[in-house]
Amino acid sequence: MSELVREIAAVGDHPPREAPYRLCRLLEHSLPVDAVTMSLLTDTPARQMLGASNKMATAVEEIQFTVLEGPCIAAAASGEPVHLTDWTTGSQQWPLFVSTLRERWPDIAAIHAFPMWFGDYCLGSVDFISRVPGGMPTEAVEQAAEAVDALGEALLPAQGLLAGHDEEPLWEPADLVRAHWSDTHKAVGIVMLKTGVSAEAALAMMRAQAFATGRTLAEITVDILAS
Repeated sequence: MSELVREIAAVGDHPPREAPYRLCRLLEHSLPVDAVTMSLLTDTPARQMLGASNKMATAVEEIQFTVLEGPCIAAAASGEPVHLTDWTTGSQQWPLFVSTLRERWPDIAAIHAFPMWFGDYCLGSVDFISRVPGGMPTEAVEQAAEAVDALGEALLPAQGLLAGHDEEPLWEPADLVRAHWSDTHKAVGIVMLKTGVSAEAALAMMRAQAFATGRTLAEITVDILAS
């Protein structure tokens, strides 16, 4: 067992609510990356942001949350790691994600996304974000894969707490986490009542408005709840 895996396991000694942010920060500081983000149920409409190590990580997660595509979602859907190191190829696979990311964070050079498993069940995915062209070297990619393998068990207490419909997560950024966990669902309900469409169609309408106006889904959500 590597030292990083032991440190991941030790996060279990802290309150479950602190686990996602602690794990993101631990991974960021232990590997040659600039940001780390993780989410649950990443490839489904019910996806939820679980943690982000800094503003860069938050931005990447928010863009994927808004356009519903990107390496994080692809990794969870395929069950295989996805390495975005070539923007030309990335633009062909995820045009909305790449164009938005390059506009807002042009210094991001690579994203390594890994599915997060617990046994045979994919809990979600983890993104490792780098400003270095080409991203992590091979040895670091292997270390990241080993670390992600240990995350599922480390996150089970937090997942159980949140799946039990407890209060919203308390970690930062509070407004974005709240948007992912509850406010967006409230806004979807309002759109459904006003338009008579399904939940899926309401969410699609909100995402279309966000992309058309260059805003995030969280910002659209705030507008709907305030109207």
